Amino acid sequence: MQGTVYKSTGSWYTVKSEEGGFYECRIKGKFRIKGIKSTNPVAVGDNVVFELEEIGDETVAVIYEIKERKNYIIRKSVNLSKQTHIIAANLDQVFLLITLNNPPTFTSFIDRFLVTAEAYEIPVVLLFNKMDVYDEDQMIEVDYLIKLYTEIGYSCIDIAAKEGKNVDKVKELMIGKTSMFSGHSGVGKSTLVNALESGLKLKTAEISEQHLQGQHTTTFAEMYDLSFNARIIDTPGIKGFGIVDMEQSEIGDYFPEFFKLKPECKFNNCLHLDEPKCAIKNALENNEISWSRYRSYVQMITDEEENYRVDIYK
Repeated sequence: MQGTVYKSTGSWYTVKSEEGGFYECRIKGKFRIKGIKSTNPVAVGDNVVFELEEIGDETVAVIYEIKERKNYIIRKSVNLSKQTHIIAANLDQVFLLITLNNPPTFTSFIDRFLVTAEAYEIPVVLLFNKMDVYDEDQMIEVDYLIKLYTEIGYSCIDIAAKEGKNVDKVKELMIGKTSMFSGHSGVGKSTLVNALESGLKLKTAEISEQHLQGQHTTTFAEMYDLSFNARIIDTPGIKGFGIVDMEQSEIGDYFPEFFKLKPECKFNNCLHLDEPKCAIKNALENNEISWSRYRSYVQMITDEEENYRVDIYK
């Protein structure tokens, strides 16, 4: 039988068959010895082949094969630097929820997420949430970020999930697609999903954050079928986003505004650091490229941790 993974607990996988039934599956042991460094060899969204087996007096569903993925979102595992964690697979798009404060979403985190999505050709929509609680100065800062990422080419929507502001715009983009919602704990992912589909009644981050804290390597995503012909993958809040398996020379290609100017650099292998006649550094000095984006880039190619906030106005 074939089906799609809807939920993972690390040892059990909920699979929806092509016929529409749900099965609790285990994986064949060979997946764990294939040299896969991921903490989860089978991810939510994976298309798999599974069979029912008689083991003793019970019938057990066993996953034998993972079909080729069209894409996936992957990051370094927290506290497990040599391993990676596949957040979800076979996505049509990702919605990254961003809040200015409570909790703050730093541009370094946004940019790391966008680079990974660019590498796997996954469209990203940036959702700036909690617009109903910002004061005038904070609104100016959000407007700046929306202008910054819109000019680069990313779709941005300002929303207030609790108030329902622009939730209809999000819903329109989701019809007929498999979408993943991601962001830090507390940015309003579950609140937004509940606003899109009230019958799901997902626990909101304010309630669930306490028991999710510190469990990011063992807490997994879950997929839901929605009533308006859409599928949503809701993910646990993530603190950091380490990029995986990228050479220094290719990271800049996943910054669209850098890639556009790259042919104008004097050297083909320019890393946009100290090289002469670098088009990216020139554009930076002329304020044609954001300093926050450039700082994010430098962090990534020097493999710094994204643990400080950049000044978005410099």
